Amino acid sequence: MGAWGIKALESDEGLDMIGILTDEYLSKHSVLNLDEILELMKQEGMLGEDLSDIDFLYDNTAMALAELYFQWKDDGKLNYDTDNSIWCKVTDFTASKKALAFLLRQLTDIKNEVPDEDDIREIVDLWKDEDNGEIAPAWLEHLNQLIERLASEQEA
Repeated sequence: MGAWGIKALESDEGLDMIGILTDEYLSKHSVLNLDEILELMKQEGMLGEDLSDIDFLYDNTAMALAELYFQWKDDGKLNYDTDNSIWCKVTDFTASKKALAFLLRQLTDIKNEVPDEDDIREIVDLWKDEDNGEIAPAWLEHLNQLIERLASEQEA
């Protein structure tokens, strides 16, 4: 994993997700639809078919999608440099309660360290201090904020 910050969008895998959206989705849509994007990410192998599929990439993608959604909610725009500035053409970002629930459950499972078949949650393991086993506080706070915002958004 190449990362330069605590956010999932600040990683190579986050940039891969942005690339897929740029190449496969934004050329056909000016309104982002979280339900459609979740399906696209499943088709592209960036998310598991269901929540029992646990993988670092799937967890990172779920976090990155939540970050992207809240970036739109906070700023009303998405700033990603692409050759044709296709991101500037986005006019809205919609999400059903079902899509929000999927992300909320995925992120809650990350926080609760629901294990994969190897009894680990790779994304959490990467943020743990090797000496004391504590999760990096800034990353954990970021995850908690995403969970809180998803829960609030789902209730609204």
